[in-house]
Amino acid sequence: MTFDFFSVLSLIGGLAFFLYGMNVMSSSLEKMAGGKLEVLLKKMTSNPFVSMLLGAAITAVIQSSSATTVMLVGLVNSGILAFAQAIYVCFGANIGTTITAWIFSLMGIESEGFLVQMLKPINFSPILALIGIFLLMLSKKDSRRSIGTVLVGFAVLMYGMTMMSDAVEPLAEMPEFTSILGSFTNPILALLVAMLFTAVIQSSSAATGILQALSLTGGFTFEMVVPMVMGINIGTCVTAVISAIGTNINAKRVAVSHLVMNVINTLICLPLFLIGNAIFDWEIVNQAVTPMSIAVLHTLFNIVLTVLLMPFTKQIVKLIETLVREKKKPGKAAETDTFCMLDDRLLLSPSIAIAECSNLTVQMSSLAYETLIETVSMLYQYDPKTAERILANENRLDLMEDRLGTYLVKISSQEISVSDSHAVSRMLHCIGDFERLGDHAVNLLKVSEEMHTKGITFSEEAMRELEVLTRATMEILTLTTNAFRENSPALATRVEPLEQVIDGLITKIKDNHIKRLQNGNCTIELGFVLADLLNNYERISDHCSNIAVALIEVVQDSFDTHRYLNDVKSGDPEFTRVFGEFESKYRV
Repeated sequence: MTFDFFSVLSLIGGLAFFLYGMNVMSSSLEKMAGGKLEVLLKKMTSNPFVSMLLGAAITAVIQSSSATTVMLVGLVNSGILAFAQAIYVCFGANIGTTITAWIFSLMGIESEGFLVQMLKPINFSPILALIGIFLLMLSKKDSRRSIGTVLVGFAVLMYGMTMMSDAVEPLAEMPEFTSILGSFTNPILALLVAMLFTAVIQSSSAATGILQALSLTGGFTFEMVVPMVMGINIGTCVTAVISAIGTNINAKRVAVSHLVMNVINTLICLPLFLIGNAIFDWEIVNQAVTPMSIAVLHTLFNIVLTVLLMPFTKQIVKLIETLVREKKKPGKAAETDTFCMLDDRLLLSPSIAIAECSNLTVQMSSLAYETLIETVSMLYQYDPKTAERILANENRLDLMEDRLGTYLVKISSQEISVSDSHAVSRMLHCIGDFERLGDHAVNLLKVSEEMHTKGITFSEEAMRELEVLTRATMEILTLTTNAFRENSPALATRVEPLEQVIDGLITKIKDNHIKRLQNGNCTIELGFVLADLLNNYERISDHCSNIAVALIEVVQDSFDTHRYLNDVKSGDPEFTRVFGEFESKYRV
């Protein structure tokens, strides 16, 4: 058996399968985790040990310390996590990423026993692949299909690893390969090669797995592999450093801290290893490594890193703050801080990105609500300062719709779970209506300004009718805002009956105005002002109805608004009951 051109093709093909399988598996695992990742990260406490454990758990789930660190860069850039908290998570991420190496280490098991043989991933992965294919083909549930994708991804990964192992097997007998390996006895060269290779493929788990596959040739010794493992840990930080370009100061510090911690640990451990070997001449140093011993080294190195450096976190924070200094930029817009949570880096973890969009959309709903409340108060007492605030709020709502809409479209192009897809649809359907509520606030402001400038006042009867309509409109706003905040279809079902009552009130007020006009108790000018008021109140209730229908329909994965409204109005007993309740409450 010789290492020829076809062996090179097999090696490249195996590497491609390996990296693709790892990517599919990790992305599917993260998709399965869904909002749980966001919940875990937001439960970060001041307890460093808890933060470290959570970092290890999250990395073990998504199978990549690089992905976790990039996620942290996005979270710190968005203001969700503090810089100090993120460092503790980085410690955990280094430990969590070693779980992959332990799975790969099983391929080095040698035994004739059937049960022991079945522990080898290459032997049980075809069974997992078969189960995965059945889940993908036969299951309609998104969670089961994600499990199927994970199983197939793992099988593809292991197939790629086997291809690489088989391709490099002839290298053990080649003198040229032996001479190349001889150069890796230089620890600096071994460290640099491993570091550069990991930086290129951007995954320490993948780099470790490839090293484990190559170790089956029997040509790699502990003397070579110890610096390589250290180089792999440094190389994996490149992804986070690249991702930190264009972020705020604390996000840059997170990326640099991950790199600095691994470099410090290498500067401590590598000299100790070399000096210890020079003094004691350890026999194990020249022995060939196995996939299992590489897994042990990888885990041991990262545990040592945590044990050595975690007690000095405060000093590390000061060091990073010294290395990455903040540049003062005067006159920075306040809105930048609000929208920094819409960070493209968070798209690597769609569930977290969706959660932050949801928080911002809730802020948008509250801003629309508060703006309308202030505007309605202006109908009774005009205030120029409040008018300026209302106009600023409307501009803010426009900007929020634009930023959120663009970002939600980006999220919808990612692989997301059904529940996350529903959340995105709900927000996309609602943000336009929240923005339009701000427009109607400005329209009402213009009416109040006209009334103030011209000294217009309505008759006592007209004012009484408008007060009833205003109370009904404020209630529908409150109902809609609460239903959206709580994502409550039950509250949302009460909106449409009230909207119908408001339509009836507006019709009645118009009729009453015409009667007053005919009796000479009102003027045409007042009629124009009243018409503007009523039209805006009607449109406000219509937008509330749109939001409520979206909340209800998204649960059913259907957005046939007209059919829904026709159904509830066609003798639905609950609709009739609630309509009667509001009709008796708001009479003119």
